[in-house]
Amino acid sequence: MAETLVILFAALILDRLIGDPDWLWRRVPHPVVFFGKLIGWADTRFNDNGASETRREKNGFATIAVLMIGAIVAGTFLGDLFDALGGAGFVLEAVLVAVFLAQKSLADHVGAVAQGLRAGGIDGGRRAVSMIVGRDPETLDEAGICRAAVESLAENASDGVVAPAFWYAVFGLPGLLAYKMLNTADSMIGHKTDRHRAFGRASARLDDFANWLPARLTALLIVAAGGLDRWRDRIRTVMRDARLHRSPNAGWPESAMAAVSGLALGGPRVYRGDMADEPFMNDEGRKDTGPDDIDAALGVFWRAMTVLAVVAGVLAVLAG
Repeated sequence: MAETLVILFAALILDRLIGDPDWLWRRVPHPVVFFGKLIGWADTRFNDNGASETRREKNGFATIAVLMIGAIVAGTFLGDLFDALGGAGFVLEAVLVAVFLAQKSLADHVGAVAQGLRAGGIDGGRRAVSMIVGRDPETLDEAGICRAAVESLAENASDGVVAPAFWYAVFGLPGLLAYKMLNTADSMIGHKTDRHRAFGRASARLDDFANWLPARLTALLIVAAGGLDRWRDRIRTVMRDARLHRSPNAGWPESAMAAVSGLALGGPRVYRGDMADEPFMNDEGRKDTGPDDIDAALGVFWRAMTVLAVVAGVLAVLAG
């Protein structure tokens, strides 16, 4: 456990400093891209539009089960290999864990929205935000673009950093790879569309389960990043508003970010032409947001990630 936490601490620092270098992933496929190809193949092969909903649901369950077992086997093999390599294996494992974290890449993509608004106005902001959210960018004004960016930052702080870090800390590389396989499957086939409602049901439900605790931990990290001032009020806002989100998990980090940043997040938005008329989290906060609010939210995010790294380091010392 101590060694795993030390590796996690090193991976968090490495990902924060380097992130996902474009020059590397232009030459070598990212592991998540490989996961996506496997999931896409399974979707094409086993999600038969002509089959009954029950059959498609069973196929979907079997698919995600096999994919996750494969990820666990691969993680176990790699863990044993790195153990056998000694110090070199320690470094290689830290690099691999960093590959599956998304601190810098997430911050870069969210920061690009603020840059797009400043350089290209509404059109520039819409182009940038369309890279990170599923809602229809053409329906967003400047405030909507900024709220979407901040919400994506908060939600993906959980899915892209805290959750993989948590499952690695608990189960090592098998846990990390299984989580990333599941989370990638949820993003690809977990939607409630006609094609994936049945086939992706198991992936969506398992992903909700896998993110239940990490989402709540992320909310605590974000509240901690806000400092001691009014922390009780922020906790109360999270406890009151997290359930307003249609996701059982996303509302926790998003309501925490709303409380810390003083913004009202959520609210009505359009997905694939359909209006989602949802209430605001921290409704008393500001709704007229701008690029500076994205910058401020990024500051909260980085402070939360600092707290996460410190916690990993302290736990490593205590476990040792």
